[in-house]
Amino acid sequence: MLFGIDLGLSSGLIILLVITVLTVCIFEFVNGFHDTANAVATVIYSGSLKPVVAVVWSGIWNFLGLMASSYIFGMAVATKIANLLPVEALMGQDLHHSIAMVMSVLVAAIIWNLGTWYFGIPCSSSHTLIGSLLGVGIAFSLMPENVENVGVNWKEASKIGQSLLFSPAFGFSMSIVLMFLLRQVIKDRKIFKEPEPGTTPPLWIRGILITTCTLVSFFHGSNDGQKGVGLLLIALMTFMPLKFALSPDFQPATANESLTKIQNALPANVSLPELSKAIETIEALKIDVAKHDATNIKERLSLRKRFTILKKNMDALLNVPYVISNSSDRKINVAELRTIGHYTSFVPAWGIFIVAISLGIGTMIGWKRIVVTIGEKIGKRHMTYAEGATAELIAASTIGIASQFGLPVSTTHVLSSGVAGAMVASKGIKNLQGGTVKSIAIAWLLTLPVTVLLSGLLYFVLRNII
Repeated sequence: MLFGIDLGLSSGLIILLVITVLTVCIFEFVNGFHDTANAVATVIYSGSLKPVVAVVWSGIWNFLGLMASSYIFGMAVATKIANLLPVEALMGQDLHHSIAMVMSVLVAAIIWNLGTWYFGIPCSSSHTLIGSLLGVGIAFSLMPENVENVGVNWKEASKIGQSLLFSPAFGFSMSIVLMFLLRQVIKDRKIFKEPEPGTTPPLWIRGILITTCTLVSFFHGSNDGQKGVGLLLIALMTFMPLKFALSPDFQPATANESLTKIQNALPANVSLPELSKAIETIEALKIDVAKHDATNIKERLSLRKRFTILKKNMDALLNVPYVISNSSDRKINVAELRTIGHYTSFVPAWGIFIVAISLGIGTMIGWKRIVVTIGEKIGKRHMTYAEGATAELIAASTIGIASQFGLPVSTTHVLSSGVAGAMVASKGIKNLQGGTVKSIAIAWLLTLPVTVLLSGLLYFVLRNII
C-alpha cells in the first residue's frame, strides 16, 4: 500500500519504486538546469529580462510545455524513448534485474549531465539519455539469461539517431538563411548591434526576444520533458506491468471495434503484401483481444507489442497515397489508430505532473555556467539582438516540428548550432571561438560512447546489488 493505494507490491519493492521515481525526477531536474541556457541566454545578455526573472519565466513555460504536450502533440516522444528497449521481453526477466536496468540508465545520464554542466559545456541531454538506454540494452543482450536474444530496438534507435544528427545541421543552416533575410527586410540597424551593458533594448526588440525565449522554453518542455515521461513509463511497466502495459481504460470490446473499423476501411482491390499482412495481423489480434485475460502479464505485454507493430505498419501504409486513397477511409484509419496508440502510450496524469514540476524547478537553478558559454564563448563577441532572436526562433520551430512528429531532438545542439550559424552569417567562420566549438564537438562525439559504457557497467554492478 502507498498513500492508501494498493499497488500489489511488497514493502521492499514499494521502496525501490519510490527511489526509482525520485531518480526519474532528479534526471529531469538536472535536464532542466542543464538546458536552461537554451532559452534564457539571449534575454539575459540583451538586457531584456533580469536573470532571476528570465529563469523563473522559462521554468514556468517548460512546465506548461510538458503539461500541454499530451493534448497538443500526444506522448509520441515518450513512447519512442520507452520503445528503445524491448520492454515486453525485459519484463520476463528477474524484477530486480529490470530495476537495475532502469536505475543504470538514470544514474549514467545524471552523471554525464552533471559533469558537462560543471565544466560549462552545452551537451545534449537527449544524446546522454539515448546513450544510456543503448548501454543497458547492449549489456542485457550479453546476459546468459537472455534466452530470447533480444536487446536494443536498433530500428527505433536509428530513427532517433537520424533526428538528433539532422537537427543541429538544420539549425545551423536555417539560422544563416534567416539572418540573411532579416538584413534584407529590417531597416533598423540597432537589431544587428551588440547590446550595450546596462541598457534595455528597444521595446519591439525586447518583445521579440521574450517571445522567442518563451517559445523555446515551451517547446523544450514539450520535447525534453517527454523523455523523462518515457523513463517513468519504463519504470512503471517494470514494477507494475499488469497496470501499465496497457492503458487502464483498455476494453476488449472497444479495441475490437477499432480493429474492425480499421479493417473495413482498408481497400479490397489493392494487391500489396504489406496490406495483406496488416489484414492478417488485425484478424489475429481480434481473436486474441476477444479472449484477453486481464490478469495474465504475458498476454498484456504481447498485446502491447502487437498493437505497437500494427500501428507502425498501418502508419507506413497511410504514407503510400494510392493504398488508401478514399479520404473518408483515411480519416477512419487515423482516428482509430490514435485509439490503438493510446492503449500503449498511457502515462498517468500524476506522472506527467511530477516530471513537469521537476523540469520546471530545475530550469530555475544552476543556469549560469551554460549561459556564459552560449552568450560569450561561442562567438568572439557577445550576441547581437538579431543573432539571439534568430537562434531561438529556429530552435523553437525545429523542436516544435519534431514534437509534432514524435521525434526526440536535442534542444542544446539545435540552439548552439543556431547561435553559431547566426554568428557565421554576420562575419563568417572567423567570428567563432575555435576552443569552445571544439569542446562542444568533443562532448558531442564522446557522449554516446561514454554513456553507453557507463550505463552498461552500472548495469553489471547494480544487478548483483539490488
